[in-house]
Amino acid sequence: MSEGSFISDFKKLIKLRLTFLVVFSASVSFLIGSKEQDYYNWTNWLILTIGGFLVTGAANGFNEIIEKDLDKLMARTSDRPIPSGRMTTGQALVLSLFMGIAGTLILVRLNFLTGVLSVFSIMLYAFLYTPAKRKSPIAVFIGAFPGALPPLIGYFAAFENPEISWIPIILFLIQFVWQFPHFWAIAWVLDDDYKKAGFRLLPTTKRDKISASMTFLSTIILIPVSLLPTFMGFGGYVIGAVSLISGLIFCWLGLQLFNRMDIASARKVMFGSFFYLPLVQLVLLFDFTG
Repeated sequence: MSEGSFISDFKKLIKLRLTFLVVFSASVSFLIGSKEQDYYNWTNWLILTIGGFLVTGAANGFNEIIEKDLDKLMARTSDRPIPSGRMTTGQALVLSLFMGIAGTLILVRLNFLTGVLSVFSIMLYAFLYTPAKRKSPIAVFIGAFPGALPPLIGYFAAFENPEISWIPIILFLIQFVWQFPHFWAIAWVLDDDYKKAGFRLLPTTKRDKISASMTFLSTIILIPVSLLPTFMGFGGYVIGAVSLISGLIFCWLGLQLFNRMDIASARKVMFGSFFYLPLVQLVLLFDFTG
């Protein structure tokens, strides 16, 4: 295997774009926690970034190992390194174990809670959410928990002795609720491919009015949740306005899916979700009032 081929396969094994989004979310939350203390430890930020990258890469690697036979069945995943035969399960396991152990040891240097949450996120995502995808649509609810842990991990990583407060809980809640329209839109777009592997991710397991209505409802719920930073006093009016406007646009995209029930509308919800979360998190960072 050439160096270029290995790098390409490694990027696919760890789902590089997804890993980047997770690390971005954790990093922004770290900076929010730093801003609250008016103290920025850039060494710790670098530790979080590296450790978070490794832990997320490990979780995605374990996911692909578990689903290697299912990935062969879907056009979207058949070219991944394990199902395509370019990487053995043993090689992927060694890489994933190394990343998981190294990432956890790196993160635990920040504080014990950060390390524990990182291990918890791997376990939930790889060993609970992954097998649940073929059992029931409840898998999306299960997956929303590890999916919402990055901002929690990032925020706590900013403190030497982290304490529970409304700020990390609300950061968690925003990302938790966001995942429902995000995942359901993806499931709508990829439903034909998902069915080949037996994945049951849409609320009713099919593209129908109830699945569309639940996707739309989740975008509505996201609006008041995203306004919580302003209501609770640690976000200013700018983040309140941005959350409201972007939430209404996202909601409108969800309404279009409800009305039209087509893949094109679901794809707009999906891409809208990609823009929504980073925008809200970044604006909250700059409009954080503590």
